[in-house]
Amino acid sequence: MTQPNNGPAPRPGILDIAPYVGGEHAGHIRLASNEGALGPSPRAVEAYKAAAGELHRYPDGGSAKLRKAIAERFGLDAERVVCGAGSDELIALLIRAYAGPGDEVLYSQHGFLMYPIGAKSVGATPVQAPETNLTTDVDSLLAHVTPRTRLVFVANPNNPTGTYITADEMARLHAGLPSNVILVIDAAYAEYMNHNDYSAGQELVDRFPNVVMTRTFSKIFALGSVRLGWAYCPAGIADVLNRVRGPFNVSSAAQIAGVAALEDTEFLERSRTHNTEWREWFVQQVQGLGLKTHPSVTNFVLVDFAGQAAGKDDAEAARLFLKGRGILVRQMPSYGLPSCLRVTIGTDAEMREVVQALKDFLAA
Repeated sequence: MTQPNNGPAPRPGILDIAPYVGGEHAGHIRLASNEGALGPSPRAVEAYKAAAGELHRYPDGGSAKLRKAIAERFGLDAERVVCGAGSDELIALLIRAYAGPGDEVLYSQHGFLMYPIGAKSVGATPVQAPETNLTTDVDSLLAHVTPRTRLVFVANPNNPTGTYITADEMARLHAGLPSNVILVIDAAYAEYMNHNDYSAGQELVDRFPNVVMTRTFSKIFALGSVRLGWAYCPAGIADVLNRVRGPFNVSSAAQIAGVAALEDTEFLERSRTHNTEWREWFVQQVQGLGLKTHPSVTNFVLVDFAGQAAGKDDAEAARLFLKGRGILVRQMPSYGLPSCLRVTIGTDAEMREVVQALKDFLAA
């Protein structure tokens, strides 16, 4: 990419960044962005509405009530919780604070695109470690650690593959890292997990000074539009993040809605149950059409069109066919998975309509 000749040039490397492109919005069934199928908690909606009369007030810069609610909900030390405008902001702040030119940021092959984008934005080099069966490979990551490695990002469960590694594997990864390398466990989809061998990573944060866990309110809590995330950190890293983040980086409305969402445990469980039921149904239906689905523990399924269903191997053709029906799903070329579409789990009616549309596409 070249710099248009109409102004000052940015720092070297900035124009090498391919901008992140989110899921499309212009459709009546939006299953491209892994948003919560049932929407936000009614209690969160009411809390958000109640905040309207205070729009002229600056928010609490320390997000004290929200951090306290997070700590109580997950059994954490509130002093080591840092809130941000989505976990994206916290990921960017970690890279900005701990990496720069000459440094490397390591992540798995099909990891979240914000890891390499964040690395390039500060002049660091993103390094990709190959995966095994679309799953983070601990040995592969360790083999790619060099003296220049500053951070290692592991999305667990991973977006867009839907796979995860066990708590034991994560501990083994950490044990193999030098003490000056920060392991960042991006657990955006942790609330969907029901596997006994999984951990979101908080026990590693409590034991070691170089592990951070990031979380979000954009998925099962369905608060994507207010941009709300948090990180659980060792005290030293929390101090650093609080020095580099904006003074009012989380809006009052987001803080209030976040507290209310945490308190509505019944709605959270209903959302989790719905997701599990309809993910399993969708997988069964899609496989019945002759398409391959990759195993998922999240709120989305990766559908693979390569060599499947009587030669219908064009995922982009399927995406456009669905779009013509007003159904938006996510294309995957930017993640190195061009034969796949990522389909978020929506309502029961939405999932039935997607299956029917795929059936019609394959029959066309």
